[in-house]
Parts: sequence; structure tokens; C-alpha cells
Amino acid sequence: MDVTGAIQGLGEPRLLETIDKLVELHIGDTVALPQLLVVGDQSSGKSSVLEGLTGLPFPRASTLCTRFATQIIFRRTSIQTIDISIIPSRDSSKEDAERLTAWKKPGLTSLDRKTFAQIFEEVNEIMNLRGSSPSAQRSFSNDVLKIEVAGPDQQHLSVIDVPGIFRKVTPGITFPEDIPNIKNMVQQYMENPRSVILAVISANVDIANQEILDMAERCDPDGQRTLGVLTKPDLIDRGAEGSVLDLLLGTAHKLNLGWSMVKNPGQEDLNREDEIDRHSAERAFFRTKAPWCTVDKDRVGTDSLRLRLVELLTEIVRKEFNNVRMDVNQALKTSEKKLEALGPSRETKEQQRRYLQTLATRFQAMTAWAIEAQYSSDDAFDLNYGLRLATEVVNRNQSFSDDVWHKGHSMTFKQTPIVKEEVIVESPVSADTPEPAMEPTNTRETSNPPDLHDLLFSERIHAIPQDGIIEWLHGVYNESRGFEIGTFNASLVPIMWKKQSSKWKNLALGYTSDIISISHKYIHDLLEEICEDDRIRKNLLAIMMDKLTERYQRAIDQTKLILQVERSPLTVNHYFADNMAKCNQERMKGTLQPKAFYDNTYRCSLLKLSDVGADSTNMSNVEHTVQTLHDILKSYYKVARKRFVDNVCMQAADRHLIRGPDTAVKVFSPSFVSDLTDEQVERIAGEDASTKRKRADLTRQVENLQKAKELLIL
Repeated sequence: MDVTGAIQGLGEPRLLETIDKLVELHIGDTVALPQLLVVGDQSSGKSSVLEGLTGLPFPRASTLCTRFATQIIFRRTSIQTIDISIIPSRDSSKEDAERLTAWKKPGLTSLDRKTFAQIFEEVNEIMNLRGSSPSAQRSFSNDVLKIEVAGPDQQHLSVIDVPGIFRKVTPGITFPEDIPNIKNMVQQYMENPRSVILAVISANVDIANQEILDMAERCDPDGQRTLGVLTKPDLIDRGAEGSVLDLLLGTAHKLNLGWSMVKNPGQEDLNREDEIDRHSAERAFFRTKAPWCTVDKDRVGTDSLRLRLVELLTEIVRKEFNNVRMDVNQALKTSEKKLEALGPSRETKEQQRRYLQTLATRFQAMTAWAIEAQYSSDDAFDLNYGLRLATEVVNRNQSFSDDVWHKGHSMTFKQTPIVKEEVIVESPVSADTPEPAMEPTNTRETSNPPDLHDLLFSERIHAIPQDGIIEWLHGVYNESRGFEIGTFNASLVPIMWKKQSSKWKNLALGYTSDIISISHKYIHDLLEEICEDDRIRKNLLAIMMDKLTERYQRAIDQTKLILQVERSPLTVNHYFADNMAKCNQERMKGTLQPKAFYDNTYRCSLLKLSDVGADSTNMSNVEHTVQTLHDILKSYYKVARKRFVDNVCMQAADRHLIRGPDTAVKVFSPSFVSDLTDEQVERIAGEDASTKRKRADLTRQVENLQKAKELLIL
């Protein structure tokens, strides 16, 4: 059959040709492209409809049924040619892609049914489909057969035909598992929001049983881009024409693009040796057969359907062209970013080490910003607050200081009563006085990373301070007193201090464990930010882990050393003497305040000089000693607490984990990479087969999208 002049109609060749080139570049795998999609089941007459539309003599043998997508392109040129080739699927191996691309049938001037059938047999064989050779294992292929028809009488049209869905298998050709597979393949094409779905269904089958129409409704629920095509009007049961006519006229199952009806050659016509003029026979049918002869001519016949399709394709391409351009630009940016995230190719040792050096440099730059709280330097700090290292650490420092201040002592210090204007009240709680009413404290504010569970401090509950410090001091004194007169045994202070500061261990180790957890999470999060390859991150952390653990252990050991040093009371800080003097002043004030009287002349409280030296407290020697012990313990606690908190924060956490010269967050650095052996570099950064495939796919995708971007500049 000569295909010259088979397509007549309207079109915008330049726009349509651009879309076809995008399809060839596999842009449709990334960006939805405008296209005409012919779908139906194997018994709907889909191939015959396609033959009528294109003039191509599709094979009729069951073994040569379409088992791959076919892109058919018509364009106007000065010379009549037919070129046939294969577009390999995106997931084809390099070898298969080269083999499929090498197969071509260029420069054909005509195409009869026998030649076309032979071509289909070759395509089945080159695609390794069952029935083509004993070793063939596939029933269907994701490769695309491309047929380009050009000539002076052609108008631009492009359609994609996909395999028909089926319910019964063909022995030796298809198998039960192929049924859902082909449905999934067809549905993926139909889900393209920029495709016009040409749903071919048999008019002699109840519409409720038309599975392809159900699939179209799922992909196009509003019926905005589905055109229904009814076939086999000559086989409709007598009396059933009315319901089919309602479909055709749009009064039943309304579609936005409407319905068309075509009359394909019947089996008797196909069995004839001579080729009939199918178009003349079809025109005669719709001109003479009721009720179809009463329907508007633009709803019946292959000629009207062909014109409608050209108009639809032109319309959708015009409408979506700018959107396609924007989507291609966006897809190109996304693909370039993914490719950039993989870093440069890492096949050689030099490339692998250079890649790790780049990562380490980036890591340390981000860490410097994180420590200096320069969060505006990178958007990552806004997306992941765990990267705000300085803020995380400072907040934990503050909560550690507050916990030691309010709850670090075992016994609540005695509040000094103050008598004011004849009324005895409890003195207000000063900034240096712990509050008496407190909830139990959790010494940890973060959870343990799984790989550090055995290293970190696990004791989490810390009891609140207890009341009754005077009674406790009485007991300590009575258990340790000797023959001292007016004083006490020097060993009492260390005994009291050991008890009063016993909770510092839990608080300090809990704090240091939290800073370690914060640092470790920061390292994980930052590596995830700068390196998308999960395998590289895991391998890198595995090699870094010994150095990280060493620094974590140093911080813990330093905390324990500070705790050990603080077990023995010692200070030369004058603040201790100031606190003792303040305690004496407050106690004397509390003693003399009841003897004061208010003088209206001077308008202030006065005190008789004789009362100043009078001892009205009537304290025993023991009570006086216990009071002195309390004041010493309280005064020293204020001095030691501030020193202790500063030392733990600075010497243990900051020096070994955050800002010191050799901290945990500074392990992954260019010098660390330089010290790695070639074997370690290969183990960390060497590309596995999966990464190589991903890089090759992204490289090819970026190249195709760049070509597409150039094509779309009109």
C-alpha cells in the first residue's frame, strides 16, 4: 500500500517536529509531553483504526500483534521517504542500546503489507521477544519502534500506539503475568497529563465491560483529554443502536473531546485477495446505513477523525509548548543538581582522593560557619536546625549551669530569717540561692546515637535536693567531733562536701554525653547535607569512628578528672571570704532586728548600743559550730559551683568536642583525607556499579535535557 497522501490536515510543523525530537531524546521520561495516544484492547480494532489513520499496512497475524510502543510521525518534505528505527528504552544497557540504535530501515519509498510484516518480525527478533527465537524470554518491550513518513503531500501528525490490553494469553507468545504488566505499561502512557487519549472500543460490546474506558477514567477522571472512538458499527445487535447513538452524540458518558465512529474492513474484506478501498467503503456505509447516516459527518468516518486528531494535536502543542519549555528547564536544573551531588567521576585513585578533599573542605567551611553562628552563609542552616551547632551547644551549656545551680546540691541550704518592722519573714530567694521546690531532673536532654550507646552516660534520673541540712550537719559533726574547743575537725569539710556535691557527677556526665550526641548528630547531618551517596557516608564514618570515639572519650575523661579534682575542697578566691562575711552579716542582722525600734523623729529604725553586744541567741557550742559549718559549706558551694560549670563546659566539651585545636567536628578535614591510604580511599569513595549506572543515567539525562532546551528556543 502506498502511503503517499495518506494524511491530510492542518498542523504547525515546527512545533510538532520539536515535540517529536523531544520524544526521541526520552524527555517524556522526565517531562510530560503533548502527544496523541492510541489505546484499546486487542479485540477492539485498534490496529485497523491506526491503519486507516496512517495508511500503514499493519500486520494482522496474531504472532505479530503490537508488543511494543510505536511512534508514527508524518511530516511534509520535498522527497517521499519512509524511515524506520528503534528508540531504546531508558533502562537499556549500553550494549543493548547500541545494538537497537544500529538497526534501521532508512530510505524506503513505499511499504506494502508483506514488507511491513517482515519488518515486524525483525523488530521482534532485535528486541528479543518471544516467538522470534528459542532463547527469547520477553513478551513485551519498553523499546519504541519509530516510523517516520515524509513527503510533499504529508501534513504533520504524530501518534503513539501502545500494545492492546488483553485477558487471554496466546500460547507460546504471552503468559498470565504479562496481563498486569501490559496494563501497567499502558497506564503509564495514559497518566501523562498532556496526552490526548484516543480510546478505541467496540461498539458491539456493552460500555460497562470496556476496561480501557475504565482505565481512561482513572487517568482522566473529568474526561478532559479523552476522545472515544467506536468501532464495528456493522456488528451492533439490532435494537441496540439507540444506546450507541447516545454515546456518539454525547448524551451518555459525556467526554469533553466527544466521540467518533469508524467502520473498519470486516473479516470478509480482509480475506479478499485484492485490496479494497476501505475509505470509499466506509464513506458509503455512513452515507447509507441508518441511524449512522443521520449523524453529523464530523463525528463519523476515518477522514473526519484524522482531521480532528491533527487539530487536537496542534491545539495541545500550542497550549502546552511554553509549559513544556519551563518544565524542561526545571528538570535540567534538578538533574544537574543530582549529578553535581554525586561529585565528579571517581574511577581513579586521584579522582577519589580529590573528591574526598572537596567534601572535607566543604565540611570544614560549614563547620566554621556553624561554630561562629553565621547561619546566613548557607541555606542548609535554615533547613536543618541541627546544623546550628553553636546554638545547640550554648543552649545546653545554659541548661547545665541552671541544673547545677538549682539542683546540683544534695541538701537545700538554710534560708536566713529577716525581721522587718516587727514582722518575721523568710528572706527572699536570691540569685545565689537554690529554690526549695523542684521536680526530679533528667540529666540527659538528647538520645544516644546507636553507635555510641556503650560510650555515653546512661544514668538519667537525678533526685531533687532534700531539706533538713542543719539536722544532717548535726549528725555529721556528732559522728566526727574530737577534743576541739571552739572549732571542729578539718576532715569535716571534705566529708560534707562529698555529700553536698555528689550529684555533680550525674549532671556533668549527662551534660558531656549530650554535647557528644549533639556533635555526633551534627557530623551525621552535615555529611548527609554535602554528600547524597549513603554508601560513601557510611564508609567515611566507619573509618572516622575511631578518631571520633577517641575525642569523645577524651571529653568524658576530662569531665571525670574535673569531678575528681573537685572532690577535695580548695580555693584562693576572695569570693569565698566575701560569702562568709555575708553569712555572718545576715545572721547578726537577723539577731538584732527584733531589738530595733522605729523612731518617728529620725524616721528610721534605731538600736541601743547596749543591745549590740548582748548575746540573745543562746546558741550552744555545738549549734554555733554547726552554723559555722553550714556557712562554710554554703560559701564554698557558691565559689566551686561556678568554677565547676565553667571548667566542664570549657575544658571537657568545648576543648575536646567543639572549638579546640583537635575536636570531633574537625576530624573530617583535608589533612585527614591526605593521611588515608589508597585502599581506604577506594573503600570510601570508589564508585559501585549502582553509582556508576546512576551517574551514566544522569549524565545522559542532562545531555538530552540540554539538547531539548536548545530545541525549545524558537
